[in-house]
Amino acid sequence: MPVAAACVGAAGTALATEIDARWLMAYAAGLGHDDACYLDTTRGIVAHPLFPVCVEWPVFLATHGLPGAERLKPEERLRGVHATHDLAIHRPIRPGDRLSTAATVVGVERRPPGAYQVVRLDTRDAAGEPVCTTWYGTLYRGVEVEGPECPAGDLPPRPESPDADAPRSEHVIPVSAGAAHLYTECARIWNPIHTDAAVAARAGLPGIILHGTATLALAVSRVVERECGGDPTRVRRIAGRLGAMVPMPSEISVSICERRGDAVHFEVRNAAGQTAVRDGLVLAD
Repeated sequence: MPVAAACVGAAGTALATEIDARWLMAYAAGLGHDDACYLDTTRGIVAHPLFPVCVEWPVFLATHGLPGAERLKPEERLRGVHATHDLAIHRPIRPGDRLSTAATVVGVERRPPGAYQVVRLDTRDAAGEPVCTTWYGTLYRGVEVEGPECPAGDLPPRPESPDADAPRSEHVIPVSAGAAHLYTECARIWNPIHTDAAVAARAGLPGIILHGTATLALAVSRVVERECGGDPTRVRRIAGRLGAMVPMPSEISVSICERRGDAVHFEVRNAAGQTAVRDGLVLAD
């Protein structure tokens, strides 16, 4: 069944989430961190900059039942891939936060591979103040769009792309055979194509693959270390286009391409040299 462009504007019910130190520490440790800012509760800890994906995931899944989006068959939904991610961080997440996250479908477009849908996820604290906003783009391969296209109109502008010069730094990161299983449990994000070989095969994949958000988080960690003095609270925005798959076990290569003012540009390649994250961006104070 096609994705109906008329679903743009449909909004789901907000979901409340309580944040504890255990979850924040698990997420950071699942990415291989031993930094005090993520793990030392005697000094106070903060969330990894990409931790918002953890509270957003169940809210995103609930959008599958919204009017116009619920018609996709299970096998069509299984072909959906996380294609773009754009996260604005209004303030860091800390233990004890009581958050409320709501989702709105803000865009549907036709792309050559299939239907592209953008969902905006708005997270606020107990006082109603904004904590983070994410524009989550999904590409449903081989699925049509019904009705006139409606591109997302509220996406924040992107800084100019970098020139093709030598990178500022390069970092090779090993990806273990169990990396996706570890990330699934630490993030509390369960999508069986990342951990169940039989489900991955039904989705047309050669095997289980690392989560796109895990790949992005590993890259952001290197940017924080090299360009933010190891301080994750300086990160205000993370964006990127997700592409090539990262199999396990393997490795990824993170290239920090350029810095212009507060904008750090990066890309990630898999072990075969294919681009896993392109147009990577971190805005930092």
